[in-house]
Amino acid sequence: MTEADEAELARMLRAALSGDEQAYAAFLERVAALVRAVTRRNAGSGAEVEDIVQETLLAIHLKRHTWRADAPVRPWIFAIARYKLVDSLRRRGRRIEVDIADYAETLAEPVEDAASPREIERALEQLPPGQRRVVSAVSVEGLSIGEAATAFGMNETAVRVALHRGLAAIARGRG
Repeated sequence: MTEADEAELARMLRAALSGDEQAYAAFLERVAALVRAVTRRNAGSGAEVEDIVQETLLAIHLKRHTWRADAPVRPWIFAIARYKLVDSLRRRGRRIEVDIADYAETLAEPVEDAASPREIERALEQLPPGQRRVVSAVSVEGLSIGEAATAFGMNETAVRVALHRGLAAIARGRG
């Protein structure tokens, strides 16, 4: 993918975030093709690939507000895709070796806005106990949705809802 392709993806996502539905549809179509190619390379082919692509597109849709307009869009997309691929493989009990070159841009990105442990603790303190525990487990400790659901005796949908509400509350508290 060239720099022009990167710029075009970023332009489409910016337009989509401003309410342009056609740009959003075009963006998702391009992203689906990118994610499908990377997923096929790392997970094989078949229904698994399409499931991972759809989960990635859903995650991108739900998290589109987290993309910083001044940051490259490909590393953001590939990070989400990688997490969805790993989650899928964990559910199926498979191990995977991922070519680090596919994610080199993501790994090379400087983390300037990283929160300090105290800031994270303060943000979590504002949440009700159930949301705090889910947000901490998934976002801080790195548990998957399924692992958190099992650990807390919840279904995955309830974990996703608690996570989304908790992260939304934290975002409102910062703004």
